Amino acid sequence: MRVRPDRIEAVLFDMDGTLVDSDAAVERAWLAWARWFGVAGAKVLALAHGSPSERTVRRVAPWLDDHQVTAAAQHQLDLQYTDLHDVGAAPGAHDALAVLAARRLPWGVVTSADRRLAGLRLAAAGIEPPLLVTVEDTARGKPHPDGYLKAAAALGADPVGCLVVEDSEPGIAAGRAAGMPVAALRGLPADLPIADLRALAGWLDGAR
Repeated sequence: MRVRPDRIEAVLFDMDGTLVDSDAAVERAWLAWARWFGVAGAKVLALAHGSPSERTVRRVAPWLDDHQVTAAAQHQLDLQYTDLHDVGAAPGAHDALAVLAARRLPWGVVTSADRRLAGLRLAAAGIEPPLLVTVEDTARGKPHPDGYLKAAAALGADPVGCLVVEDSEPGIAAGRAAGMPVAALRGLPADLPIADLRALAGWLDGAR
């Protein structure tokens, strides 16, 4: 999909690893969880980024029944709620948001975190999104498109005009399934590969 900055009607950011620098906190929580449940840490980390906790638990611990999965996923979230000491805005996050404000483009956050964790991490980063869609707001999380489609509808934007900004394969899959152009970090294949959010800010500013 060819993407141009002047065709963007709204921008939808993933949170962890994209708008908020929380990778270390996420990995600490999952590694602690893995030790508790006797799962290889490397296996967990290979699947955890960008996916709802419950989906990851089901994939790495298939022997757990539904009740146990729910409890295990909640335990993992509990580990994250209290670990915020090195969580902050991702490099260039405030630059990108400033360009959006200057262009008067609506934006929001679509995250696999629950509302409590999203609120804690966004506050730690000094970011107040005008729209927040969490894993609790849709029947299916990433890689399904539900969250991104819900956000586009809430902003009154055509999905094809919404730029998704992601850092994980499940998130990229969700954006593409929603029919939206995707900008991606970490060298992942996308319509618009970006080194960081400063690069995104420069790209968006080119439309002014």
